Amino acid sequence: MKTLYIECSMGAAGDMLMGALLELIPDRQKFLDKMNGLGLDGVHVDAEPSVKCGITGTHVRVTVGGAEEQSNDVHINGHIHERDNGHTHENDDGYMYEHDDIHMHEHHHGASMQDIKNILENMDVPKKVISDALAVYEIIAEAESRVHGRSVSEIHFHEVGSKDAIADIVGCCILFDEIGADRVIVSPVTTGFGQVRCAHGILPVPAPATALILQGIPAQSGTIRGELCTPTGAALIKHFADEFGNMPVMATEKIGYGMGNKDFEVANCMRAMLGNTDESADFIVELCCNLDDMTPEDIGFATEIMMKAGALDVYTTAIGMKKSRPGTMLTVMCGKNDKDKMIQLIFKHTTTLGIREYYCRRTTLDRSTGIIDTQYGAIHYKEATGFGVMRRKPEYEDLKRIAEENEESINKIRAEAVKSLGNAD
Repeated sequence: MKTLYIECSMGAAGDMLMGALLELIPDRQKFLDKMNGLGLDGVHVDAEPSVKCGITGTHVRVTVGGAEEQSNDVHINGHIHERDNGHTHENDDGYMYEHDDIHMHEHHHGASMQDIKNILENMDVPKKVISDALAVYEIIAEAESRVHGRSVSEIHFHEVGSKDAIADIVGCCILFDEIGADRVIVSPVTTGFGQVRCAHGILPVPAPATALILQGIPAQSGTIRGELCTPTGAALIKHFADEFGNMPVMATEKIGYGMGNKDFEVANCMRAMLGNTDESADFIVELCCNLDDMTPEDIGFATEIMMKAGALDVYTTAIGMKKSRPGTMLTVMCGKNDKDKMIQLIFKHTTTLGIREYYCRRTTLDRSTGIIDTQYGAIHYKEATGFGVMRRKPEYEDLKRIAEENEESINKIRAEAVKSLGNAD
């Protein structure tokens, strides 16, 4: 399976992600020509080599009217919030902060979500790129609206700053589309820590909008004081990631580094790795809890509930617990997407106060079903193949039904089915 792994140990920003993805495609100049032909007035995109802590990567430079924009600006009801993300300072108290000044304007001159939609829909790019870019912008606008207590329709992006952001977002969407990975996995996102000083006072890092976007995404502050993850970077990651976690077992073919502007003691970059993972292996979650105050009947009921809800398997193990009490360990195996649902069901239908979770790599045989004709009628069977193995097994429910209907032993019906399976193609 073609897999893209994105490492966000130094946060996430649109230009850094674009630089990392750009290093994975064969024709970088074609991409730059495409970006510079989008029709964004005054916008120019360049890619230049950049070195951070001895590592060479690509810094994507987006200029508007010849100047590289550093602000993420948002209008709210005629006010414009301007945030300079390009210069970090330290105040007398030792806090690291970003300049964040608010200027009053009597009239909107920014871009609304409808304006952004009109701009995107007039671009000569694939429809999927347009829909992806709109989805990313909607994530940002929704977060900003919740932070400021306003509707999405009242959010206006600064006229110049939005051009810079559009280039970052559209550029990343084009690259994701060209790379065409079957699965995108993203590491936990490092946000940085400290405070951001604005006209309202000192705010925490990550900034409120970024924190909202990162809800439900594994994140950590890391060791760098300052803001490492921007709302644009967080929104791009949130939209494109299929899952979050450590790098999977994969045969890497290409590696790309996207460099930021600032210099830290750690290489300021995002890394993207493109390769192939074993299609025969997947990852599942194993949820376990210990029970010492439930009847066997109640445990059986909980087991049936979770199997019906989509668990891959549910089983119990006899264990010894504190005070020499006999107990039962309940184990539920499920896909990662079902983890939260299964946790909720375990708490609802058992008396446990805590659940342990483990991630397991699972290798499976390819499975299929078929039908064979016997003197007793049609019998379904299951077939498993792979790794030099081929197994066929008659369906138990069919064997049981036929044995009852013919008043024969199930062993006799099974022997007839196995004989027919041996003669089947």
